[in-house]
Amino acid sequence: MTSTPKLKYVLVRDHLRSLLADADPGTVLPSERELVQQFGVARMTVRQAVDALVAEGLLERSPGRGTFVAEPQLPATGIQGFTEDMRRRGIETDSTTLLARVEKAGAGIARALGLTPGDPVIRWRRIRRGDGVAICIEDTFLNEVMLPGFLQPAMPASLYAVLDRRALRPTWAEDVFTAAVATSDEAALLGIEPGDPVLQISRRALHRNRPIAVSRCVYVAALHSAHVQYTDT
Repeated sequence: MTSTPKLKYVLVRDHLRSLLADADPGTVLPSERELVQQFGVARMTVRQAVDALVAEGLLERSPGRGTFVAEPQLPATGIQGFTEDMRRRGIETDSTTLLARVEKAGAGIARALGLTPGDPVIRWRRIRRGDGVAICIEDTFLNEVMLPGFLQPAMPASLYAVLDRRALRPTWAEDVFTAAVATSDEAALLGIEPGDPVLQISRRALHRNRPIAVSRCVYVAALHSAHVQYTDT
């Protein structure tokens, strides 16, 4: 009996899944052309199989780099920072601090952090890189009262690692995603052209119902995709 297109897709998907079981995170998946030749099926069939494995979290696409075996996924309730998100994708990170100081909270930041306008907040602005390439500009405001002594000559590589050590890791967060275009200043920092597409992600993070941080990240749209999980609890 001749296999239907759906059956072919299922066979390719299941065979790839069995191969991925023994592959290390970060392993590059063969190209669509190679998979077409290997399985003797249409490119669309291969694409459907790969799409299904991406949806399962077994594979991770990186624009301009290819498709890779994904890191084991964290539970859906896990709140990740930039460093953890990039590590899950098999990407090495580094950052450059543009600004780190105590400021007086403006009305919007004060409201988000549950403070009074004029209260002290820590502002930390950085360029975040993945594999040496600028991926985003991150501007974070922190509740200074909850993080005494946070500012130091050598700022930490990961905010969430510091919060972990202080037993202040966010237990709840809300993100807002907005499509936008790069301003001249953003483009200069990210190595792109003014007007190029960017993805803005604004986050308000709380530790046990107490706001601890608000941030705004501007990502190069061509270099980043957001992975969101939901539960019914």
